[in-house]
Amino acid sequence: MYEKTIDFIKSLYPNKDPIILHEPVFFGNEKKYLNACIDSTFVSYVGKYVTQFEEMTAKYTGSKYAVAVVNGTAALQIALQVAGVKPGDEVITQPLTFVATVNAISHCGAKPIFVDVDKDTMGMSPEKLENWLSKNTKYDNSKKRTINQTTNQPISAIVPMHTFGFPCRIDEIVEIADIYNIPLIEDSAESLGSLYKGKHTGTFGVAGVISYNGNKTITTGGGGMIITDNKEFAKKAKHITTTAKVPHKWEYIHDEVGYNYRMTNVTAAIGVAQMENLEKIIKNKRDTAEHYKKFFSTIRQFDNSTINFISEPSDSSSNYWLNCIRLENRQERDKFLEETNSNGVMTRPIWRLMNKLDMYKDCQKGNLDNSEWFEERIVNIPSGFRY
Repeated sequence: MYEKTIDFIKSLYPNKDPIILHEPVFFGNEKKYLNACIDSTFVSYVGKYVTQFEEMTAKYTGSKYAVAVVNGTAALQIALQVAGVKPGDEVITQPLTFVATVNAISHCGAKPIFVDVDKDTMGMSPEKLENWLSKNTKYDNSKKRTINQTTNQPISAIVPMHTFGFPCRIDEIVEIADIYNIPLIEDSAESLGSLYKGKHTGTFGVAGVISYNGNKTITTGGGGMIITDNKEFAKKAKHITTTAKVPHKWEYIHDEVGYNYRMTNVTAAIGVAQMENLEKIIKNKRDTAEHYKKFFSTIRQFDNSTINFISEPSDSSSNYWLNCIRLENRQERDKFLEETNSNGVMTRPIWRLMNKLDMYKDCQKGNLDNSEWFEERIVNIPSGFRY
């Protein structure tokens, strides 16, 4: 039924069998820097590559500071804690996201609240956010905090996510967060290289986080980064991710409960090499997206099925981390998944909504019609680097 689509994807990746959804590429100085790192014997979290990777990331994103950590989940957890999220607090996020977003909230001892996404971005809807806040919260002037009227708990952060690298309407969300005096932390784990109105994602709120998992635009095998313009925020994040050790030539004194979350020098060495080729990788991915866009616009209907390619939203430049298509319904989605995967082309559905997972099914939520609509229809198609 989907032979034309399968043949087209195979034509984009002629030397791959099977065709993987997304895999890392190493065609730069990765081995050179790894060897230098090993020769230096500084392979743990002390070494020049960690600092260099942070500096390169800060410069690239336009942030003043960057703090390298072990993975994106840890980056978000620490960013939330530094922003003031405490056990028992509540954090607003979207149900259409990877589970790490919500797990990071839980790692802080906080509870998520789910607000719907927009159909044009797949990211948090400013209108749905404002609607939920206006109907469900009150402001405590004495504590300068927004309180959930149902639970009487403070809402300590808002975490929108730039889904698959497509920027959400983050400027409008920031305005709403400011009105309600709620810190905003951007989950930009998937959007390294994506811009909204000319500004890099992750730089609109108090802080943003990036992931370097093996399937991301660039990878360090694992790893994450916190980016921020706030000097004290960055200082605090670095302190508690390095076991909260007080700097001293020889004494081991720790002034609070910290975490061993610092990125290793070995990992950062790969990251430095990857950053050197980031623009080339993104250009390649955007070119792939253009091929898909042209194909699906040219062949709109065939075999009684319609497939729509998801393009970057207005005012945005997306890294097209994972290309997406939209099928007519769940039945067509499942047919597409079965046929492609059975013929050597890896595809996958969008994530199960967070509010449907056992550990989060009892969390408070607003109307989630758009998220549910996407869940039934969206499929990711191969998006890796094309040689």
